Amino acid sequence: MSQPTPARTRVCRDCDGFAAVAIDTGTRDGHGNRNTLRVDCPACKGAGTARLVREQEVTA
Repeated sequence: MSQPTPARTRVCRDCDGFAAVAIDTGTRDGHGNRNTLRVDCPACKGAGTARLVREQEVTA
C-alpha cells in the first residue's frame, strides 16, 4: 500500500504544532469554575505552521 504524500506545510519549530494552550490560573470564579487563559504561540501567532522558505541562492 502506498504512503500518503505529506502536506506542503512546516510545523512551527517553537510550538511543535501545538499553537494554543490553556493555562490554569489556580483561582476560581464565583460559580466555582477554574479560570483559564488561552495563550497562542508568539512565533506562528496560533497557526501551528511556519512559512515554507526557499533556500537562498548564493552567487559567486
